Amino acid sequence: MIDPERLRKSRMETEPYRWAAIDRLFSNADAEQLARSFPSDHYKLVSGYGGEKDYEYEARELIAMGARTISNASALSDAWRSLADDFLSPSYRNALSELTGCDLSTAPLEVNVFHYGPGASLGAHSDLPDKVVTHVLYFNDSWDLKDGGCLSILSAKDPTAVVAQILPIVGNSAVLVRSANSWHAVSPVVNDCHTSRRSLTATFYRPGSVSSMWPPGETPSLHDYRS
Repeated sequence: MIDPERLRKSRMETEPYRWAAIDRLFSNADAEQLARSFPSDHYKLVSGYGGEKDYEYEARELIAMGARTISNASALSDAWRSLADDFLSPSYRNALSELTGCDLSTAPLEVNVFHYGPGASLGAHSDLPDKVVTHVLYFNDSWDLKDGGCLSILSAKDPTAVVAQILPIVGNSAVLVRSANSWHAVSPVVNDCHTSRRSLTATFYRPGSVSSMWPPGETPSLHDYRS
Protein backbone atom coordinates (compact mmCIF):
# COMPACT_ATOMS: atom_id res chain seq x y z
CA MET A 1 0.00 0.00 0.00
CA ILE A 2 2.67 2.53 1.06
CA ASP A 3 5.67 3.03 -1.23
CA PRO A 4 8.70 3.47 1.09
CA GLU A 5 10.51 5.43 -1.64
CA ARG A 6 7.72 8.00 -1.60
CA LEU A 7 8.54 8.61 2.06
CA ARG A 8 12.32 8.58 1.66
CA LYS A 9 12.29 11.09 -1.21
CA SER A 10 9.98 13.60 0.47
CA ARG A 11 11.26 16.92 1.76
CA MET A 12 11.36 17.80 5.43
CA GLU A 13 10.47 21.39 6.19
CA THR A 14 12.43 23.14 8.93
CA GLU A 15 10.06 26.00 9.72
CA PRO A 16 8.38 26.44 12.10
CA TYR A 17 9.72 22.97 13.08
CA ARG A 18 10.55 19.72 11.29
CA TRP A 19 7.56 18.42 9.36
CA ALA A 20 6.68 17.14 5.90
CA ALA A 21 3.56 17.07 3.73
CA ILE A 22 3.43 13.93 1.57
CA ASP A 23 0.71 13.40 -1.02
CA ARG A 24 -0.09 10.57 -3.47
CA LEU A 25 0.87 8.07 -0.78
CA PHE A 26 -1.25 5.32 -2.39
CA SER A 27 -2.06 4.22 -5.91
CA ASN A 28 -5.47 5.36 -7.16
CA ALA A 29 -6.89 1.84 -6.85
CA ASP A 30 -5.59 1.37 -3.29
CA ALA A 31 -6.76 4.85 -2.27
CA GLU A 32 -10.27 4.04 -3.47
CA GLN A 33 -10.38 0.75 -1.54
CA LEU A 34 -9.05 2.31 1.65
CA ALA A 35 -11.50 5.21 1.54
CA ARG A 36 -14.45 2.95 0.75
CA SER A 37 -13.71 0.44 3.54
CA PHE A 38 -12.59 2.84 6.29
CA PRO A 39 -13.12 1.01 9.62
CA SER A 40 -16.36 1.55 11.51
CA ASP A 41 -15.88 -0.98 14.35
CA HIS A 42 -14.47 -0.95 17.91
CA TYR A 43 -14.44 2.81 18.54
CA LYS A 44 -14.51 4.76 21.77
CA LEU A 45 -15.33 8.42 22.33
CA VAL A 46 -12.30 10.47 23.40
CA SER A 47 -12.98 13.96 24.74
CA GLY A 48 -11.62 16.53 27.12
CA TYR A 49 -12.16 20.22 27.74
CA GLY A 50 -10.50 22.92 29.79
CA GLY A 51 -7.05 21.32 30.03
CA GLU A 52 -3.95 21.87 27.89
CA LYS A 53 -6.12 21.42 24.80
CA ASP A 54 -9.76 20.76 24.00
CA TYR A 55 -10.53 17.64 21.96
CA GLU A 56 -13.35 15.37 20.88
CA TYR A 57 -13.23 12.48 18.40
CA GLU A 58 -13.77 8.73 18.05
CA ALA A 59 -10.72 6.41 18.17
CA ARG A 60 -10.10 2.80 17.12
CA GLU A 61 -6.93 0.85 17.87
CA LEU A 62 -5.24 -0.59 14.76
CA ILE A 63 -1.90 -1.60 16.31
CA ALA A 64 -1.44 -1.47 20.08
CA MET A 65 1.65 0.15 21.55
CA GLY A 66 4.65 -2.03 20.68
CA ALA A 67 2.47 -4.87 19.32
CA ARG A 68 3.37 -7.03 16.34
CA THR A 69 -0.22 -7.94 15.48
CA ILE A 70 -3.27 -6.08 14.15
CA SER A 71 -6.07 -5.25 16.58
CA ASN A 72 -9.48 -6.69 15.67
CA ALA A 73 -8.11 -7.73 12.27
CA SER A 74 -11.13 -9.87 11.35
CA ALA A 75 -13.33 -6.76 11.22
CA LEU A 76 -11.08 -5.05 8.64
CA SER A 77 -11.16 -5.18 4.86
CA ASP A 78 -8.30 -6.83 2.95
CA ALA A 79 -7.05 -3.35 2.03
CA TRP A 80 -6.89 -2.27 5.66
CA ARG A 81 -5.16 -5.44 6.79
CA SER A 82 -2.55 -4.84 4.07
CA LEU A 83 -2.09 -1.26 5.22
CA ALA A 84 -1.65 -2.38 8.83
CA ASP A 85 0.98 -4.89 7.69
CA ASP A 86 2.85 -1.99 6.04
CA PHE A 87 3.10 -0.17 9.37
CA LEU A 88 4.55 -3.30 10.97
CA SER A 89 7.17 -3.74 8.23
CA PRO A 90 10.87 -2.85 8.65
CA SER A 91 10.77 -0.97 5.32
CA TYR A 92 8.21 1.53 6.66
CA ARG A 93 10.15 2.11 9.87
CA ASN A 94 13.41 2.50 7.95
CA ALA A 95 11.88 4.93 5.45
CA LEU A 96 10.59 7.21 8.21
CA SER A 97 13.97 7.03 9.95
CA GLU A 98 15.69 8.16 6.75
CA LEU A 99 13.17 10.93 6.09
CA THR A 100 13.26 12.41 9.60
CA GLY A 101 16.83 11.62 10.64
CA CYS A 102 15.45 10.06 13.82
CA ASP A 103 16.59 6.60 14.89
CA LEU A 104 13.31 4.69 15.12
CA SER A 105 14.88 1.22 15.25
CA THR A 106 13.81 0.56 18.86
CA ALA A 107 10.90 3.00 19.09
CA PRO A 108 7.57 1.37 20.06
CA LEU A 109 4.88 2.02 17.43
CA GLU A 110 1.20 2.70 18.08
CA VAL A 111 -1.36 3.11 15.29
CA ASN A 112 -4.89 4.46 15.81
CA VAL A 113 -7.75 5.27 13.44
CA PHE A 114 -10.10 8.23 13.93
CA HIS A 115 -13.52 9.55 12.99
CA TYR A 116 -13.96 13.28 13.59
CA GLY A 117 -17.71 13.80 13.29
CA PRO A 118 -19.59 17.11 13.17
CA GLY A 119 -18.31 19.40 15.93
CA ALA A 120 -15.16 17.33 16.59
CA SER A 121 -11.79 19.05 16.91
CA LEU A 122 -8.30 18.90 18.37
CA GLY A 123 -6.89 22.03 19.96
CA ALA A 124 -3.41 23.46 19.45
CA HIS A 125 -0.72 21.30 21.07
CA SER A 126 2.88 20.17 20.55
CA ASP A 127 2.39 16.47 21.45
CA LEU A 128 3.59 14.62 24.53
CA PRO A 129 7.37 14.49 25.12
CA ASP A 130 7.20 10.66 24.87
CA LYS A 131 6.45 10.96 21.14
CA VAL A 132 9.30 11.04 18.63
CA VAL A 133 7.66 11.01 15.17
CA THR A 134 4.01 10.93 14.11
CA HIS A 135 2.75 10.13 10.62
CA VAL A 136 -0.82 11.33 10.03
CA LEU A 137 -2.70 9.81 7.08
CA TYR A 138 -6.11 10.76 5.64
CA PHE A 139 -8.91 8.75 4.01
CA ASN A 140 -11.75 10.98 2.82
CA ASP A 141 -12.44 10.65 -0.91
CA SER A 142 -13.31 14.38 -1.03
CA TRP A 143 -13.35 17.30 1.39
CA ASP A 144 -14.31 20.97 1.40
CA LEU A 145 -11.97 23.36 3.20
CA LYS A 146 -15.03 25.21 4.54
CA ASP A 147 -16.00 22.08 6.51
CA GLY A 148 -12.96 22.42 8.83
CA GLY A 149 -11.19 19.22 9.84
CA CYS A 150 -7.83 20.23 8.37
CA LEU A 151 -4.47 19.68 10.01
CA SER A 152 -3.03 23.10 10.78
CA ILE A 153 0.73 23.50 11.11
CA LEU A 154 1.17 26.35 13.59
CA SER A 155 4.01 28.72 14.44
CA ALA A 156 2.73 29.16 18.01
CA LYS A 157 0.15 27.75 20.41
CA ASP A 158 -2.47 29.81 18.64
CA PRO A 159 -4.99 28.29 16.21
CA THR A 160 -4.78 31.41 14.05
CA ALA A 161 -0.96 31.16 13.62
CA VAL A 162 -1.38 28.90 10.58
CA VAL A 163 1.68 28.16 8.44
CA ALA A 164 0.09 25.40 6.36
CA GLN A 165 -3.11 23.36 6.19
CA ILE A 166 -3.52 19.81 4.95
CA LEU A 167 -6.86 18.58 3.62
CA PRO A 168 -7.94 15.14 4.94
CA ILE A 169 -8.16 13.61 1.45
CA VAL A 170 -7.03 10.02 0.91
CA GLY A 171 -3.38 9.93 -0.16
CA ASN A 172 -2.48 13.09 1.75
CA SER A 173 -0.34 12.70 4.85
CA ALA A 174 1.93 14.64 7.20
CA VAL A 175 4.99 13.67 9.20
CA LEU A 176 5.67 15.61 12.42
CA VAL A 177 8.90 15.43 14.42
CA ARG A 178 7.99 16.20 17.99
CA SER A 179 9.67 19.19 19.67
CA ALA A 180 8.80 21.79 22.26
CA ASN A 181 7.39 24.02 19.51
CA SER A 182 5.81 21.44 17.17
CA TRP A 183 2.42 23.15 17.45
CA HIS A 184 -0.46 21.79 15.39
CA ALA A 185 -4.24 21.44 15.59
CA VAL A 186 -7.28 20.07 13.80
CA SER A 187 -9.78 22.78 12.96
CA PRO A 188 -13.34 22.02 14.18
CA VAL A 189 -15.51 20.03 11.80
CA VAL A 190 -18.59 22.15 11.06
CA ASN A 191 -21.81 21.00 12.71
CA ASP A 192 -23.67 20.44 9.44
CA CYS A 193 -20.92 18.35 7.83
CA HIS A 194 -22.42 15.26 6.18
CA THR A 195 -19.47 12.93 6.76
CA SER A 196 -16.71 12.42 9.29
CA ARG A 197 -13.12 13.51 8.85
CA ARG A 198 -11.24 10.20 8.61
CA SER A 199 -7.61 9.82 9.64
CA LEU A 200 -4.95 7.60 11.14
CA THR A 201 -1.88 8.30 13.25
CA ALA A 202 1.19 6.07 13.29
CA THR A 203 3.28 7.28 16.21
CA PHE A 204 6.77 6.19 17.26
CA TYR A 205 7.48 6.62 20.98
CA ARG A 206 10.49 6.67 23.22
CA PRO A 207 11.23 3.22 24.70
CA GLY A 208 9.31 2.62 27.92
CA SER A 209 6.40 4.89 27.01
CA VAL A 210 2.83 4.01 27.96
CA SER A 211 -0.13 4.65 25.67
CA SER A 212 -2.14 7.74 26.57
CA MET A 213 -4.88 6.76 24.09
CA TRP A 214 -5.40 3.30 25.61
CA PRO A 215 -4.10 3.54 29.22
CA PRO A 216 -3.23 0.25 30.94
CA GLY A 217 -6.15 -1.02 32.99
CA GLU A 218 -8.76 0.89 31.03
CA THR A 219 -11.85 -1.08 29.98
CA PRO A 220 -13.58 1.26 27.54
CA SER A 221 -17.05 0.69 26.15
CA LEU A 222 -16.57 0.16 22.41
CA HIS A 223 -19.12 0.71 19.67
CA ASP A 224 -19.50 0.93 15.90
CA TYR A 225 -19.21 4.41 14.45
CA ARG A 226 -22.33 5.51 12.57
CA SER A 227 -22.03 8.75 10.62
